[in-house]
Amino acid sequence: MIELAVLAAVVLAAVAVGLLLRRNQGRVRPATLDPDTEQRARLLDAAGVSGSAPAVLHFSADWCGPCDAVRRVVAGVTAELADSPNAPRDIEIDIDAEPALARELNVLSLPTTFVFDAEGKERFRISGVPKAGDLRTALEPLTV
Repeated sequence: MIELAVLAAVVLAAVAVGLLLRRNQGRVRPATLDPDTEQRARLLDAAGVSGSAPAVLHFSADWCGPCDAVRRVVAGVTAELADSPNAPRDIEIDIDAEPALARELNVLSLPTTFVFDAEGKERFRISGVPKAGDLRTALEPLTV
């Protein structure tokens, strides 16, 4: 009987931890760290985040299944905002080809998406597949 109670407690704790970890999956979160280092600026400039227009930079890989969904969402939202005065750019980076940039931006899992403003400052970070409405809401103020 005690074994069943312990097993139930462990399963309940595991479910609670899993729900907490998935809570931020796919949500647009404001950027908390944006260190202005020379290496970071150089790597972002090489990737195409030049600071001339807002940019959506998303990391992907050939072996990443959910990355296809990110491509569709980002392409759809950037196409919707293409007629804006300051249209956002869609930049996809292969994490296997650019590990230094992924390390500099502290990418810990795939897919990971970043929203940069026209000055090249990180504004938002999204882990997982972003929701189109949330991504649109984050980008629209940056495109005027």
